[in-house]
Amino acid sequence: TEVTEKLEEVVMIWIKQIRQVLVESEQIRREADDIGPSAELEHWKTRMSSFNSLLEEIKSSRVKKIISILQAARSKTLKQWKDLDGRITIAANEAKDNVKYLYTLDKFFGPLAKASPVTLMEQVPSLMNTVCMIYCTSPYYNTSERMTSLLLKITNHMINTCKVYLCEG
Repeated sequence: TEVTEKLEEVVMIWIKQIRQVLVESEQIRREADDIGPSAELEHWKTRMSSFNSLLEEIKSSRVKKIISILQAARSKTLKQWKDLDGRITIAANEAKDNVKYLYTLDKFFGPLAKASPVTLMEQVPSLMNTVCMIYCTSPYYNTSERMTSLLLKITNHMINTCKVYLCEG
């Protein structure tokens, strides 16, 4: 029981740390008004990396041994642990999925930055088709909040491209 109590203390510390990571990941991001869509991809890539590292740690043999000892001892901390483990898995899957879908837009951003307004307008239909595909097929990115944020960033990108064109022309 003394070993079990020490292991439960360790797991409770992990639970507290993981909850903090989850809370921070769910907070609203503060972004500049003129930020482009590349920042959205970078955000999800960073988030994917963080959650994948966390998942690797949780699946490490050290953690698995501690959890199996607590399972044998029928510890009550395991309910919280399993809940968080599931939430981390969902967050990691969401980040991975969002990165996959946002990469489909990445091919537009380089050419859009250097385009003239006329070329820019020629790109808009295929860009919007890709955004529509993301909305229709992504299990995580198809919320009005995420789409609004993405479309705002795409618009900012297009406005900045036009500003550069006007200032150089």
